Amino acid sequence: MIKKVKSKNILYLPAHYDPTLRRFQDENEGPTKNLFSLQEVLFFVFPPEISPKYNTIANRFINLLIQKNGELYSTDIAEFVRNNSISKATFYNRVLVKLRAFGLIKIEREFSDINKKSRKLKITISKTFGNYLNKIGDSWLAIVDEVRSRRQ
Repeated sequence: MIKKVKSKNILYLPAHYDPTLRRFQDENEGPTKNLFSLQEVLFFVFPPEISPKYNTIANRFINLLIQKNGELYSTDIAEFVRNNSISKATFYNRVLVKLRAFGLIKIEREFSDINKKSRKLKITISKTFGNYLNKIGDSWLAIVDEVRSRRQ
């Protein structure tokens, strides 16, 4: 039986030679110095051809998070949703969930008023996404280096 994979768990990786990707390695498989822009990074999380609406929302949200020095609170988030005419369900259940699951953001609850039923949200930018992909990449490079060194 084939199990369906939910889109919230999928990272889009087009073929490395896909013309939509900016060059990231040279002819000898060495990494280039150029970095992907925020828009290019979010392309892998919310590909515009597949999820154009989510891509737009994620780009706007992460840009706001960057403008606010990597920290947003409930009031900022509510204002963002209202000002961009975004459905709360779409934002909280689709975009925010995936950004958190992939480690681009960290979501915490404020504990200032412990007796309150609803504690304020605090969202911060996170390095987890980069660390996750670096670990995968570094592990693969080590495997390839080991195989190539045995060959010589």
